[in-house]
This record gives sequence, C-alpha cells and structure tokens, in this order.
Amino acid sequence: LGSNPLLVTDFIKFVATKNAFDLSAQAAQVLRAREELFAYTEALRAEAAAGRVHDVVNIGIGGSDLGPCMATQALAQFTKPAPRMHFVSNVDPFALEQALKHCQPASTRFIIQSKTFSTIETLLNAQAAIAWLRAGGVADVSDHLAAVSMNAEAARALGCGTVLQMWDWVGGRYSVWSSIGAPLAVAIGRVNFEAFLHGAADMDAHFARTPFERNLPALLGAQDLLYRNFLGFGSRSVAPYAQALARLPAYLQQLEMESNGKRVDGAGVALPFHTSAVVWGEAGTNGQHAYFQQLHQGSEVVPVEFIAVKQPMAASEQAATQHRTLLANAVAQAQALMLGKVDAGGHKHFEGGRPSNFLLLNALTPASLGALIALYEHRVFVAGSLWGLNSFDQFGVELGKVLAKDIERRMEHGDLAGLDASTASLLRKLTT
Repeated sequence: LGSNPLLVTDFIKFVATKNAFDLSAQAAQVLRAREELFAYTEALRAEAAAGRVHDVVNIGIGGSDLGPCMATQALAQFTKPAPRMHFVSNVDPFALEQALKHCQPASTRFIIQSKTFSTIETLLNAQAAIAWLRAGGVADVSDHLAAVSMNAEAARALGCGTVLQMWDWVGGRYSVWSSIGAPLAVAIGRVNFEAFLHGAADMDAHFARTPFERNLPALLGAQDLLYRNFLGFGSRSVAPYAQALARLPAYLQQLEMESNGKRVDGAGVALPFHTSAVVWGEAGTNGQHAYFQQLHQGSEVVPVEFIAVKQPMAASEQAATQHRTLLANAVAQAQALMLGKVDAGGHKHFEGGRPSNFLLLNALTPASLGALIALYEHRVFVAGSLWGLNSFDQFGVELGKVLAKDIERRMEHGDLAGLDASTASLLRKLTT
C-alpha cells in the first residue's frame, strides 16, 4: 500500500531496529524534566495536604487536555488525598466560569499547557484566569501559575512562576507521559504516576519484541486496515463498560483521527484508498440506550470495541451486584452482535455477524491504564505505517485556525469585502 510499501511481515523487524538509535541525549533530558515535574507536583500535593491549596485547574486544549483529563477521571480512586482537579479547554467563557464556581483565588492553582504558548484558546482562558485571581485579591499571580511549554520566555512573560519543559518532538496527542501529565501527577502522586509509566513501558516492550501473530498492537493495526480497506467499514464504536473510562472515546478520537485521518502518504502523494475510520462512542450501558439500535440493526456495519474491567471499583455488596450487571450487559451486547436473532416479521430480526473486539482489564490501575493507552498509540502507528502515512503531523487543523483570525478581525470591524456569499451571510447575522 502507498508509494513506499511496508509489508506486515516486515513490521516487527522494523520496530526492533529502534534499539539501534542513540537516544541517550533525549533520554537524559526526559529524566531531568521528569524530576522537575515531580518536584513541582509533589510540592503542590504537600500544599494541598497542609490546607493551602484546594483546587488545581488545568488549562489546555487537544492533547494538552484530553489525555490528562481522561486519565485523571479514569484513576479517580487513586486521587486521595489530593486537591480537586478541574479541566478547562473550550474558549467559551462558560467553561472557565463553571470550573471556578466553587474555587477561591487564594487556594487555587492553574497549570497552563501549550507547547508553543501561542494556542489562542488556551491563552484567552489563561488571561481570564489571571484576571479572576487579581479580582480576588491575589497581587502576585506567579505562585498560582505554572506552565508546560517549550516556550519558557512567553510563559514567564504571562506571569507563570514555574515552567515545566517539553520539546517540539513531543506530539500533543502522544504527550500524557511527559510534563503534559502534570495534572495527573498532581492527582495521583509520584508513585502512581510512575506505575502509569511502567505500564506503558511494558506495552512498549510487548510491541517491540513479540512476534506478529501474538503482538496485540500489530494485530489491531492490521485489523484496522482490513476493516477499512477490504471490508469497507467506515467507523468504529468504542464502548468502555466502565464509567471511569467515559472520556476514553473522546481521547481516542483525537489520537486516531488526527494521526491517521489523511488522504496523502508521508511523501504528500494522494492515496487511492481510505485511511482512518471515524472513531466514536459512549460509556456502557449508556450507549445501549442511545445508539446501539443502529449497531444491531442499522444498514451499515459498525465494528464495536468493548472495554471492560473485571474487578469492581467499589467494595460494597450492592456495588458487586451492579458491577455484575454491567459486565453481563457488555458480554450480552457482544453476543447479540455476533449471533443475531431470526425473526420472520423483520422488525425483530438481527442479522448478526457484526464484529467486535473485547478488551478485558483485570483491574483499572495506573499500570493497566498506561498499558491500555500505549496499546492504542502503537496501534495507530501500525495502521499509519501500513497506509504509508505520517501519523505525527496534523496540517488539517491549521487552515481553520488561520481563517479564524481573519474572521474575528472582520467581526470586529464589520468588514465583509471579498468574502464568499455563505460566510458573508453568516457574519452579517452574527454582527447585526
């Protein structure tokens, strides 16, 4: 496939050669940055334990929000004692207002995440946060602001007293392991965050060393190609039967669709076949009462990815009963998709033969979550390599950002000159 074919049978050999690269300089940088991360996050946890910090608000968007937010929610049972965590990504002022509703300026800290420190949504929210601090009587905001960025100068100019390092070679949607994971480290502490990293490292080792026929990321990546290009499946539904993983589908949307949602290969040559499927979903059993009707009886086949956790995350007898019901529903839905049901009348006929994967975690822990995320990252890399893509750029998101600057200027001045009729009509309605 593509202008530079990569055979599936050669793939694991290619991965194994990664050990030949000298990454010692980068590794040293990463370890230094990690210690700086833990120095900051453990100090913040100590302030929370002493009663001086009650709330931490993470301001970021895309990879600076989805990974840390998803992981913090998933590992909520490991977050005590810790300050309350809030995540603000949308530039809509309502988002920040809701996050700060029960916060007090003196006991609130902000982590502002932006690789270049030029992301407009993040900067506007950061400026609003600073105004809130000052209106609340905080004269020196530097102790209340930390940044994660490669642009330390801009972060300090904004008023951030602490700047945690990242680099241009850290892709946002692959960055939860880096200083971008600061809010997660605040929430679960150093020991648990290191377990999170070790879980990912275990999956890395599995991917690099395991033969293809037993290599889970390689098999799933090859399956993505099979489903998309040979069976014509245009989307995949992710159904985590664990409320703690409710944000996982949103996280995977960015990871997969921003990485592999492309129509040209790594050399810029148009591809003669489809690439990434649309990834979407909802936590079970909620999804069953929303869109599973179409999964079972719709006119298009949509593969489903079930994710379940064997051990309940609560210890009461009632919780055990509810968890058993949850797991029974997950298994039943997979069975129904596979077997279907014959009904001569048609309305209750389920054709069956609809594919699903079933991923089962023994328990949802920092280590198992790290392994799960790493599994999906490597899967994306495998599929992208088989399609001949560069899974680490995202030029498709840039055009709208550039146009937005011009649109905002026009909205401010009422300038509609030279616009297409559709856009001019929309702006006229918005500004008059």
